[in-house]
Amino acid sequence: MTEVASRPAATPRPLRPTRTPSFFFNGHVPRRRGLVLLLGALIGFALTVVWSAEFVDQTIGGNVSEALLGHPAKDAPLTGALAGIAFALATGVAGSFTACNIAVFSAVAPLAGQVATRRGRLAAALRPLGQLAAGALLVSAAYGVLVAVVGTGMPQFQTASQGGGFSPRMIQAMVVYGIMGLAMTYLGLAAAGLVRDPLARLTARFPGAPMFVMGVMTGSLLLGRPFGLFRQLFRDAAASHNVFYGAAAFGLQALGNIVIVGLLFLLVTGLFGDRLHRWLTARPSRLSAVMAVAFVAAGIFMILYWDVRILARRDLIWYPMAPWAH
Repeated sequence: MTEVASRPAATPRPLRPTRTPSFFFNGHVPRRRGLVLLLGALIGFALTVVWSAEFVDQTIGGNVSEALLGHPAKDAPLTGALAGIAFALATGVAGSFTACNIAVFSAVAPLAGQVATRRGRLAAALRPLGQLAAGALLVSAAYGVLVAVVGTGMPQFQTASQGGGFSPRMIQAMVVYGIMGLAMTYLGLAAAGLVRDPLARLTARFPGAPMFVMGVMTGSLLLGRPFGLFRQLFRDAAASHNVFYGAAAFGLQALGNIVIVGLLFLLVTGLFGDRLHRWLTARPSRLSAVMAVAFVAAGIFMILYWDVRILARRDLIWYPMAPWAH
């Protein structure tokens, strides 16, 4: 009986290198990743179906700005720079409830549960919010200067409908929010570990870069914003040709947009920080799932609401909308 030659042991295949953890991807892929991404997409889609711009802009936004200013904000004359600056801050806070600021709410998702101890929690929470505000201020103030220099000749000032029933202002809004929606969706896929984090290398050198970039995206909301009270401020800054007034007014408008979100974040951090941190750290993939859902929901909402649903409002396509959303 011949002896069977023993086969050499198979060389173990080298493990596939794991992706380096970063701000948007913590190195832990969410369980049931496909379901997590589908949930985010469904939330974004559902918001476009039920969202009523008229109710949010006029009823909520108008009443909030009127309460802060002490008089109706719509068509109120802005007599002087101080009145304009007060108007900018008040309408910025009111604008926190508009469809544009879905992105702002998702911007603080990466901060959820990252503060581990009650001691020093406020300082730890204010630091990323300050980075978010700095990015928003940079873009919004620069845009305010541009508006003051160029004046009323900018596309965002042109509201007359042209071919297909689209005004230059609406086309600009569709382009700006469509691009931002794609960016937010990509960040959601990065949080789920499906694609690479585009800011991973930058974050390694500058840890505060992601929140600053999110602030830049928040400030960029003004580049396409069709909110009625913002258009009023836009006209005043354009007619003034005062670059300092334009920078201050647009900067405060952007800061006002993140006031409500910042306060909510500080409230949640103070009340539920310990419990939220324990829940997220018990299974690190939960934080990935939360971030992925938040970013994908915001991105899908922006793409569908500002590009697809607007086509339906022009009777070019059919899109499901709740009766109160028409």
